[in-house]
Amino acid sequence: MVSNTAEFRAAARPGHGVLKASAITWFTIAALGQFAFAAYIFAFYGGNALEGDWDAWTRRLIVGIVDGDFAGNLNVIAHMLLAFIICVGGPLQFIPSIRKNFARFHRWNGRVFTVTAVLISLGGLYMTWARGMAGLFNEITISINAVLIIIFAVLVVRHALNRQFAIHHRWALRLFMVASGVWFFRVGYGFWFLVTDGAMPGVGPMLNGPVDYALALGSYVLPLVVLELYLRTREMGNAGLRYGVAGLVFGAVGVTGIGVVGAAMLFWLPSLAV
Repeated sequence: MVSNTAEFRAAARPGHGVLKASAITWFTIAALGQFAFAAYIFAFYGGNALEGDWDAWTRRLIVGIVDGDFAGNLNVIAHMLLAFIICVGGPLQFIPSIRKNFARFHRWNGRVFTVTAVLISLGGLYMTWARGMAGLFNEITISINAVLIIIFAVLVVRHALNRQFAIHHRWALRLFMVASGVWFFRVGYGFWFLVTDGAMPGVGPMLNGPVDYALALGSYVLPLVVLELYLRTREMGNAGLRYGVAGLVFGAVGVTGIGVVGAAMLFWLPSLAV
């Protein structure tokens, strides 16, 4: 009853409906984009793995399958499998009808998502420092992203065990944002590809241009900032702030939508057409 009363009061606040609509719209676009990325992983990496064409992986990755590096190669394969799980399981965790009507699935999917996020972070740290990932700046930003994922995952589990579900939900949203950093990274390039008509100034051959560096850090920092503004405005903001943040989120809808289309054109569809 307390939760329902709190939700009723929040819904009665001016601007709450617009703010909520902006979040739902963004999430819908993001979920579709993550499902598209998962489909690409399944079709390209899964398909080429079944055919034994590991060279196709190497052509698409900074450091792919390397002869003689059993541990590194196994980590790469596991990384792509875990990325598929993240992109499918993550969005499903935040669909209200699933959370309400399939509570058991929600709990198990959450556990799988959280464990997967931690594993993919540890694997990412290994690949970054054992194999090298296009320069020190990128290695540091990837490492920060991985550490944040691990910290947020611990907090998600902690608050769930303590049955502090409102706090648990907020940390789960933060975990979703940082765990989606690799996806945001590609969406950022897709956006830049379309708005610059394919010219993509500032992108270096080894991810060492100013745009590369901005995307490396911004791929998880900016989503976190927008999420924090949304959460705090939803709970405490006045009407003006709610309308302002709603406008910001609707702007993110446009950037994300353009980025998803651009990423499909730049990365995913060309690979599948080969």
